[in-house]
Amino acid sequence: MIKIAIAGNIASGKSAVEGFFKAKGYDVIDTDKIGHEILNSSSDEIIKAFEGVDISTNGKIDRQKLGAVVFSSYPERKKLENIVHPLIRQRLEDYFAAHTDEKVILVAIPLIFEAKMEDLFDKIIFVFADDETRLERLMARNNFTKEDAMKRINSQMSQFMKLEESDYVFHNNGTLENLQNQVNDFCNKILEAL
Repeated sequence: MIKIAIAGNIASGKSAVEGFFKAKGYDVIDTDKIGHEILNSSSDEIIKAFEGVDISTNGKIDRQKLGAVVFSSYPERKKLENIVHPLIRQRLEDYFAAHTDEKVILVAIPLIFEAKMEDLFDKIIFVFADDETRLERLMARNNFTKEDAMKRINSQMSQFMKLEESDYVFHNNGTLENLQNQVNDFCNKILEAL
């Protein structure tokens, strides 16, 4: 079994890459979805950890409120990560253990380096787009102000540090067609050879 991570900083194009792999017939585990499930299933624990901070609506975690808190404060972000990241790691380890017969497992895991989960994978793909491009995408996609978009961009480890730790890089400053061609080449030259 070859375990391949798809990483990339916010608004780099990870979701597009994930979609292209799925279109080629590959399953991709999305850790963002796992994270959202954990927010729902562990909401009481998280609300208790953030006691005195308004992060809920009607007893359930409000992701917009939580995002405003954690992207404005490093200690608050670490508090959330210390709850969620170990649970994501456990889910991945359980999945890998239950699917040992699969040839390739692809996992979209944006914060692989921040969460220190590199050890779970054999290879890492990094989706790279320059900061200005990501800023524009984030403001357009999420309707963020420049300040809010920059808070999210600056909350992540530098892309250039991650490039050095990755095995493959998909460049995404151009068109979606160009990105798709890079995924196709990877599938044809790397995955098919496994």
